[in-house]
Amino acid sequence: MNNARKLLFVFLLTIGCKPSAESQTVEPRTATAPIPASVSAVRRTPVVVVAHNVAPSVVNIQTEATIRRREIDPFFDPFGMFGGRERSYTTQSLGSGFVWSSDGIIVTNNHVVEGASRISVVTSDGTQMAAKLIGVDPDSDLAVLRVDAKKLTPAPIGTSSDLMIGETVIAVGNPFGLSGSVTTGVVSALGRSVPSKEAGRTFTDFIQTDASINPGNSGGPLLNIEGRVIGINVAIYAEAQGIGFAIPVDRAKKVIQDLLRYGQVHNAWIGAVTATLTPEEAKRLGVRASHGALVSRVFAGSPAQAGGLRAGDIITAVNGKSIDSREGFSTATATLAGGQPIELSIVREGSNAKVTVRPTETPNKLGLRVLSEIAGLRVDDNGGNVVISEVNPGSRGAGVGLQPGDLIVGVNGTEVASTADLDKELTKAVERSSIVLSVARGRFIYNLTFPMGS
Repeated sequence: MNNARKLLFVFLLTIGCKPSAESQTVEPRTATAPIPASVSAVRRTPVVVVAHNVAPSVVNIQTEATIRRREIDPFFDPFGMFGGRERSYTTQSLGSGFVWSSDGIIVTNNHVVEGASRISVVTSDGTQMAAKLIGVDPDSDLAVLRVDAKKLTPAPIGTSSDLMIGETVIAVGNPFGLSGSVTTGVVSALGRSVPSKEAGRTFTDFIQTDASINPGNSGGPLLNIEGRVIGINVAIYAEAQGIGFAIPVDRAKKVIQDLLRYGQVHNAWIGAVTATLTPEEAKRLGVRASHGALVSRVFAGSPAQAGGLRAGDIITAVNGKSIDSREGFSTATATLAGGQPIELSIVREGSNAKVTVRPTETPNKLGLRVLSEIAGLRVDDNGGNVVISEVNPGSRGAGVGLQPGDLIVGVNGTEVASTADLDKELTKAVERSSIVLSVARGRFIYNLTFPMGS
C-alpha cells in the first residue's frame, strides 16, 4: 500500500471511529459565573440574584414528532377511490424544563413532550443531550425525563402552601425559543380551575400570576423572591394577556415522586365526594360554617365511612390547615400517600368535631362501582361497545329512562369503547360534582348529567 493510500485509509478510519454527538456522555457546565464585582449593590436586586442563580438549572426542551397522513390526489383521485398515499411529516416544538435532581432528572409539562418520538434537553451553556421519558401525568400536565449526566445543578425546591396574594414571583423559561428569558409579576390568585380545550380537561388548583408565560415557557420554574421553585409554568391561554398559570410545587412533588418510583401516579382514595360550601348554601342548610368542603356522598366501605365521615359534614381543615373549598380539600389530599392517616376538622349539626381517615390506594374498578352507586347501571362489553346490561329500579338511571341495550359511548366528552375505558374515565372523575354520560339509542345520542352527591 503506497503512502497516499495509507493516509487516505487512516483518515477514513479516523472518521468512521469517531463517536457521534448522541453517543457521547457530555457533561454540561454545572455552575454559572459569579456576578461581576463591578456591579453595584443597587443593581443586585433580588430578582437579578434569583435569575442569575437559577440559570444553570433551567433547560430548553426540543421535541420531534412524526405525523403520518393519507393524502388524496385532487386531480387523479378526487373521491379517494384508490385510497390515496400515505405521507410522513416531522414536526418540531420547543418548551422549557428544569433540573429536579443532580443525577439527570428533568421536570417539564406533559403537553411539551406529548406524542414526541425524540426528546432533547439543552442546558444553559448549549450542551445538548438526548432525554428518556420516565413517566407522565396528563391530569396534572407533568412529565419527568432523564438525561445521561451527573452533577447537574438542581433548582432549589420551595413550598406553595404559604403563598400570599401579591407576593413577587419570577418565571424563567424559553418562550418562542428565546432561551433564558425572565419575567416577573405577582401571585394574582390561588386555587384556580382552568379549562383546557387542547387537553380536553379542566385543571384544578393552579397558581395565577401576571408574569408573562408564553408558548415555550411551559415547563419552566416559577420562583419566589428567595429563589425557590413554588410552581411549574403552564401556558394554557395562548392569546391571554397578563394571565399566566403554574402548577403548585407541593402538588407536583407527589406526582414526580410517584412517576420516579412507579412510572405512574398512585392516588390516595378517601371515598368522599365534596362540594364547595358557599355562604348561600350555608344559609340554605342553616349551618354555622361559612366556608369549607361540604360532604355530599360517602361511598360504602370507603376509608371515609370507616373513619366516621358522613354526608352533610362540612370539612374546614385537613391536618390543622384550613380549607375553604372543594378544590382546597382536593389539593390537601392529593399529596398524601396511601395509608397515611389524616385528621379532618368538621362541622356536624352545628358542632365542631374531628375525625381521622386513613386513605388507601384507589381500588380496582372504582369507576364501575361509582356508576352503579350514582346511576344504578351495570355494563358489559359487546363487540367494541359498552352496553347497559342492567338498570336498577328506582335508580337515577331508571328515572331518566335508561334501558338495557342502550350504549354508553362517552364520559365527560371523552369517547369510550370498552368497560375498561369507561372505568378509567369514571375513576378520573370521582372527585367531580357530576358526570356526563353520552348514551346512544338507535340513531340518537343523549348527554345525561348524573350528580355525584347523594
